[in-house]
Amino acid sequence: MTYNFPILTVTIFVPLLGAVALLFIKKNQHDLIRWSAAFFSFVTMILTFVILKDYDWTTAEMQFTELHEWIPAINAQYLLGADGISVPMLALTGLISLIAIVISFNITKRVKEYFVFFLLLECGMIGVFVALDFFLFYVFWEIMLVPMYFLIGIWGGPRREYAAIKFFLYTLFGSLFMLVAILTLYFNSQPHTLNMMQMTEIGPSFSQGLQIFAFAFFFIAFAIKVPVWPFHTWLPDAHVEAPTAVSIILASILLKMGTYGMLRISWPMLPEGIKYFSLPIAILGVIAIIYGALVSLAQKDLKKLVAYSSVSHMGYCMLALGAFTSVTAMSGCMYQMISHGLITGALFLLVGVLYDRAHTREIAAFGGIGKKLPIYTGIMVFFGMASLGLPGMSGFIAEFMIFVGAFTAKVPSSAFKILVGVAVLGVVLTAAYILRMIQRVFLGEFDAAKWGHLTEINLREILCVTPLILLTLALGIYPKPLTDLMAASLNNLVDLMAR
Repeated sequence: MTYNFPILTVTIFVPLLGAVALLFIKKNQHDLIRWSAAFFSFVTMILTFVILKDYDWTTAEMQFTELHEWIPAINAQYLLGADGISVPMLALTGLISLIAIVISFNITKRVKEYFVFFLLLECGMIGVFVALDFFLFYVFWEIMLVPMYFLIGIWGGPRREYAAIKFFLYTLFGSLFMLVAILTLYFNSQPHTLNMMQMTEIGPSFSQGLQIFAFAFFFIAFAIKVPVWPFHTWLPDAHVEAPTAVSIILASILLKMGTYGMLRISWPMLPEGIKYFSLPIAILGVIAIIYGALVSLAQKDLKKLVAYSSVSHMGYCMLALGAFTSVTAMSGCMYQMISHGLITGALFLLVGVLYDRAHTREIAAFGGIGKKLPIYTGIMVFFGMASLGLPGMSGFIAEFMIFVGAFTAKVPSSAFKILVGVAVLGVVLTAAYILRMIQRVFLGEFDAAKWGHLTEINLREILCVTPLILLTLALGIYPKPLTDLMAASLNNLVDLMAR
């Protein structure tokens, strides 16, 4: 698709422009800083929605493409483009970023620096989803590290420095594996290229050993981001210590960059790699589903419960990615990425709302607060039900597609049917920890002396969570628009992996 306006470049750099603009505002003008950050994030969101509206879903071709020579010495290009895999993620990033900024209006510590880092983070996230040159992709991937480190390390909880350093080291460790894989492909391509589209064309011509080696290195880099068990240990610490808005971004967008990298890079480029590793990847996914749910069941901290539920729910994506021959499984993976972004982002937002008022996240400390906070309780129960996969909500559609796709996938191993059977237990365990949480926090006897001061969810918080409610319902009741949007690109992806 020819598009005369460089909409992808503008979408990437509007948040960066906002971050620069905030530097010129006096640091004590807190309201001006907050509303300026919200304005630039709002413009970015509108641009992502325009991309979604103008995207032609009948073709798998890259659209809105921009190409400029950048570093001729290494053949690096400024190459951007979007397809049915990246466009939904762009729209989700635009929406969640604005919600996270508005929910951050209660930040009072170093307000200016907070919103500058947040806008810089948004710039990096959008860049990852549209970069089609390895060098450019790597730059955006690393750009996200710095603001995330400071957002956790300065505005986080009591163990913020530990959590921030752990997040930084894990992600940097993964980035080194990615760099080795990129250089391996670069030096083995003739002529040397960093163009992802060209690499996708020539990838299958590499020897099986080279493909397996590069695939394994890419997988480690992306698996740390997802995070796949056993690379997940940084996630609960980061979530628990991070401020509410950063937890929302982490769950809704950053984890999806791992699965996005797999769908964009290693799966289509290195078909011998996914054929070789498909069963181990699916097994890791099932381990994550069951392990994450069991650990959630044992949690005493509300935020840790939601954090480990992310490990479990992203395991469904890994099961689907293992079943690489099934378009249904691939569609389920993408659907789960969007659905989990909406549901878990909302759960972290709601946990933050309660923490702001109660100053504790201990499940055992509460009880019966549904009587005091009926509106908040209703919204929390809604997203709890969405998380456990209640029919009529987006989580059910995603998990159903993954189970059907993985069960019927034409893969070499018959073990997939057994894996799907085991993975279904994850749904039961999810129901157990969600219902346990609802029962202990919202039902039972209300301690008026202890929690009588709690105030109901306010208008700003309701406005932030309302779009997530509407989208969770819309995608659960009528999934066709999203599946149609992704269909051509995912069919093309499955064809590329079949080479």
